[in-house]
Amino acid sequence: MSNLNATNFKHNQNIVIPENRYVVVVYDILDLVGLSHEHASRYPHQFSGGQRQRIGIARALVMNPDLIIADEAISALDVSIQAQVVNLMKEIQEKTNIAYLFIAHDLSMVRYISDRIGVLHFGHLVETGTTEEIFENPIHPYTKSLLSAIPHPNPVTERERKSMTYDYASSGIDYSKGLLQNVGGTHQVLATDEELQRWTAKG
Repeated sequence: MSNLNATNFKHNQNIVIPENRYVVVVYDILDLVGLSHEHASRYPHQFSGGQRQRIGIARALVMNPDLIIADEAISALDVSIQAQVVNLMKEIQEKTNIAYLFIAHDLSMVRYISDRIGVLHFGHLVETGTTEEIFENPIHPYTKSLLSAIPHPNPVTERERKSMTYDYASSGIDYSKGLLQNVGGTHQVLATDEELQRWTAKG
């Protein structure tokens, strides 16, 4: 594994590290992602799923990026391992000030790790805002349907939870006719004037 990570240095013009320092830098990255130095000499089949995700993060960090795109990075992991990986990503962010584009269907994890959220449907950004704006005041019907599907930890409220369904084909909504409209703060929704008035009407 260390050879693979060290190779990344040679293909990144932004990193100038003497060859005799490669191993030291790789070890530093392993420390950052919670792996021991002896993991550097292991083969891929010797790692667990959670360890492989840590290695993926390590390989990205070796390139010294400002942004990491994490596309469904935890979807194939057990719930307990998902929490470990997301906690690790938050710790790394605090230490390095790196930014993530965290793409996922698990909105509870998205809420935990994100400062801002963009809701994408059929290639269209239908709603965007801070995490608080999206979760406290969802406007778009698709966003509402996603949030309504999140299980409640309280069994009483979970029994009372009503999931909303959203079918674009029968909704009468045409994304190509909408504009991103501000609904307060940094909160924006893709909608026509008529749709926005209807979705934000009280009662």
